[in-house]
Amino acid sequence: MTKFTDLGLSKPLLDALAAKNYAVPTPIQAQAIPTVLTGRDLLGIAQTGTGKTAAFMLPSLDRLANPRVHPIAKRIRMLVLAPTRELASQIAESARTYARNINLTTGVIFGGTPPMKSVREVARGLDVLVATPGRLLDLVDQRAIDLSRLEILVLDEADQMLDLGFIHALKRIVQLVPKTRQTLFFSATMPKAIKQLADAYLTNPAEVSVTPAATTVERIDQSVTFVNQAEKAALLTLYLQTKEIERALVFSRTKHGADKIVRQLTAAGIGANAIHGNKSQPQRERALAAFKSGQMPVLVATDIAARGIDIPGVSHVCNFDLPDVPEQYVHRIGRTARAGADGIAIAFCSDDERINLRDIERTTRQKLPTAPLPDGFMAAVQALKALKLPTPARGERGERGGGRRDGGHRHGRPSGPRVAIQPIGDRRHGEQRSDQGQRRDGAVRSDGQRHPQRIGSHPAHRPEGGAGKRPFRGRRGGGGGQGRPNRAQG
Repeated sequence: MTKFTDLGLSKPLLDALAAKNYAVPTPIQAQAIPTVLTGRDLLGIAQTGTGKTAAFMLPSLDRLANPRVHPIAKRIRMLVLAPTRELASQIAESARTYARNINLTTGVIFGGTPPMKSVREVARGLDVLVATPGRLLDLVDQRAIDLSRLEILVLDEADQMLDLGFIHALKRIVQLVPKTRQTLFFSATMPKAIKQLADAYLTNPAEVSVTPAATTVERIDQSVTFVNQAEKAALLTLYLQTKEIERALVFSRTKHGADKIVRQLTAAGIGANAIHGNKSQPQRERALAAFKSGQMPVLVATDIAARGIDIPGVSHVCNFDLPDVPEQYVHRIGRTARAGADGIAIAFCSDDERINLRDIERTTRQKLPTAPLPDGFMAAVQALKALKLPTPARGERGERGGGRRDGGHRHGRPSGPRVAIQPIGDRRHGEQRSDQGQRRDGAVRSDGQRHPQRIGSHPAHRPEGGAGKRPFRGRRGGGGGQGRPNRAQG
C-alpha cells in the first residue's frame, strides 16, 4: 500500500500530514504528486470528493519551499483559480494547514468582500494566492497585483469554470502570466470544451484519470421519487421528519426556490438555512458554519455548493429540483459519501423533469431505482398547506444580499430596484448588479422608446450561474458574450 512517505514529499509537509492523521493518499494523490514534483504540467481528472486539492497543493508547496524565495510586493508565485467563494476559502485553508511548517504565505481573494481588503491581501506579495477570476482581474486593472513572475498556475474545477462562463476571464489571465510556468488542470469531468482548453494551455502534460467521466460514487444509495412539483415540499418535510439524518444538503434550481424551501421547513419545525448568490458573504459563511457544526441540520443550496465544498458528515443529499446539466447531478451527490463514508442521495422528479432524469441516467450509465411515495404523504401535503409560512427575511425578496448592511432594505422597507450599491471594481468581468435588465413595461429609455418587459430577469428567479441556460444579458457588461459569470460566483 502506497503511503505519503513514498511519494517524495519533504519532511515538513509529511509532519503536517501526520498532524492531520493523513497517512494513505487517495488514488489521484498517489498518481499526481510525484508528477507535479518534477515540474511537469498535469491534467488530472477525478470525481468530486477524491482529494484533488491535496494532489496539487502538497507537491506545489514542496516546490515553492525548495529553494525558499521571498515574494516581492504585489507579486505572487503560485495562483490557484477557483469558481466559487466557498471553494476558494476551502483551498486557502488547506494550503495554510499543509504549509504550517514551511513558512509560506497564503492569501485568498474573492467577490463579496471590500475591494480594499483584497488589495491589502496581496500588497506585500504572496507565495500562494487562491482567487476567483473576477476579483483577480479587478486587482490587475487596479495594478494592485503583478502576475509576471508566476511560477505555478492551477485551475481547480476547470469544467465548472466553463459552465459559469469564465472562459473570457481565463483567456485573459493566461495572457498575463509568463509562458514558462507549470500549469495544473484539475476537474471532475472532461467534456470536449475542457479538453480543448487543456490542449491550448498545457505543454506536454501528464494525464491522470482515476475514474471515468461523469460516474457516481459507488457507496451512495441513490433513488428517485416521482411527485408533483407543488407537493415536493411536503415530501421533503416528511422525509426529514421520518429518517435518521445527520446532515442533509438540499439542492434547489433557483435562489428564490431555496429561500421558499427554508421557509416551508422552518414552518414545519425543521431547522434549515439557505446559501446562494443573493446572500451576502457573511450570511453564506454563517450558514456553512452552522451546517458544519450541526447547529442547523439542513442546508438548502443552489449549485454554488455542488462543487468542491468539503462538508464532513453529510449523510443525505436531496435533489429537490433535478439539474438541467446532467453532470451537475454527479457533483451534487458527491457532497455525501466522502472520506470512505456511505451516503444516501434522493431525487424528486416532476413530470416536466423526466427529460432531465433521462439525461442523468444516460450520463451516469445507470438507472436510478424508483422509491414510492411514503405512507402519510397526503396527510403531509394537507398539513403543509395548513401551515402559515414565515414572512421572507430581509434580503430574501429578490434583492441582492449584502448590498446594504441591513440585508437590502432601508428603514425597514424595500429600497426599490437599485438595491445593491457596489464599487465599480466589482461590476467588471460580468459580475452583474441586481438592477440590470429589470425595466418593466412603461419604463422609457433615453431615446424616448419604451423598454420591452424582461421576462424572468429578476435575479432571485434565475438558475444559479446559468449553467445549461442562455446567459442573462443585462444592459451593461454583465452576462454578455458566452455567458460571463454573475456576481454570485465571483
